[in-house]
Amino acid sequence: MTVTDGNGANNTTATPSYKQRKEDFVSNLSGGSVTEIAQVCAIAPVVALLWSVLQARQSFFKPYTPLGFAVDFLLNVGALLLSVTLYSSAPLLLNILLLTAAFIVYALPPNVSRRKKPKLPPNAQPKTASTSSASATPLSVISTKPFLTHYRGNMMVVTCICILAVDFRLFPRRFAKVETWGTSLMDMGVGSFVFSAGVVASRAVLKERAEGMTTPLAMRLASSLRHSLPLLGLGVIRLISVKGVDYAEHVTEYGVHWNFFFTLGLLPPFVALFQSALKFVPSYAGLAVLLGVLYQIVLESTGLKAYILVSPRTNLLSMNREGIFSFWGYLAIFLAGQDVGMLVLPRNLGPGSKRTTLWLKLGAWSLGSFVLYFLCTDYKYGAGLTVSRRMANLPYMLWVVAFNSVLVLAFAVVDTVLFPAFYKATDSKTEKEAYEIATSRVLRAYNRNGLPVFLVANLLTGLVNLTVPTLDVGAGTTMAILLAYMVALTGFAVVLDMYDVTIKL
Repeated sequence: MTVTDGNGANNTTATPSYKQRKEDFVSNLSGGSVTEIAQVCAIAPVVALLWSVLQARQSFFKPYTPLGFAVDFLLNVGALLLSVTLYSSAPLLLNILLLTAAFIVYALPPNVSRRKKPKLPPNAQPKTASTSSASATPLSVISTKPFLTHYRGNMMVVTCICILAVDFRLFPRRFAKVETWGTSLMDMGVGSFVFSAGVVASRAVLKERAEGMTTPLAMRLASSLRHSLPLLGLGVIRLISVKGVDYAEHVTEYGVHWNFFFTLGLLPPFVALFQSALKFVPSYAGLAVLLGVLYQIVLESTGLKAYILVSPRTNLLSMNREGIFSFWGYLAIFLAGQDVGMLVLPRNLGPGSKRTTLWLKLGAWSLGSFVLYFLCTDYKYGAGLTVSRRMANLPYMLWVVAFNSVLVLAFAVVDTVLFPAFYKATDSKTEKEAYEIATSRVLRAYNRNGLPVFLVANLLTGLVNLTVPTLDVGAGTTMAILLAYMVALTGFAVVLDMYDVTIKL
């Protein structure tokens, strides 16, 4: 392109390539406000409330008909898609609309006809207490709580939406990952993915404790490495494919060669090592905070912060410094997630009502996390530190933990109020039936095969970006592409669930 300056001289400037335009599109962003991110995140539990009211009051999803699937998809996928696109400037309005719908459905007379128990055949005899107790399978020590399925399922859905939506202009730039300092929806999403993985990882620890076993460190490391290898392999495949097709990259996100699969793959062995530290710090929450504080002290008292932000990329370490050093922050988030899992997964929560005890424990954890976040970031009463997802510093870790703790609490309140039958079950069959009634089929499918779905989402995202000029399409085309993408992804997840397939990575 040729331009003329004020003196009449001709200057030639090169038109940036499409790849450069895409890299610029996701670079040098400063994010948005924590309040707006909270409003967007609130849509997930509000949708869970509407879905639960439909199910608890109207038995809308039992039996699960094609209409039920359509409504399930529109609520648990469509509403989240709208929240980051057409309603991105008015998330509070979307919350109000969904809440209004939930109150209207709740106010309607319950659909008693759908709840009638089937009549017994003439020759069938009702089960007595003795026969039912003899045939019932006793409850396991650890339960699969419906609210955790909804929490993790929603987290997977919004993550899958955002990794493609971020490449379109309809997706607000304030929701995309920030360059260095600040908060954004996608920064929260990355941390939430790690936090939820930590919640699930606590299941193995609880089972080990219930059985009175202590696994030697060598065996823990060997087992964790087996879990790590597939993820590290996916990281290598992603690295080769991205470099091979000259795909647009945001280098300051993780580095030149590092990617999120490497971070996920390295978490299990380090968590196995940190389990030995429980002898000295008797809680995962204590370990998480201690690790976060030590990492922040190193950032502030040495040249590490400057090294991560401005040093030249001259060797393998400096080329991937964001991914390597932010790993310690993600490890702290994972450990905090494990502590929440240790709180909510055990069946015996302590004295008193299970529901009340659950609320109190989650409420205390959420309040404590927010107090620590306030003391870390407030300029008047605290340390005045700024959130940085790029370094995964202490404020980022506490922000992610506080937000996710409140989300888990919100899902728990909806679940325990509207579906108390699950918490009153006395045998595994009854509990399983109550669990299926209390959970969305779509979210169960996303939760069941989370990592395979995430991998397919990455593949589809790459395919769309290689075939569609995402920066140059309008709002209508963007919504059509995103909707088709989520229909395909949801179909993949639901089909796996229908055929009872669980893919372990």
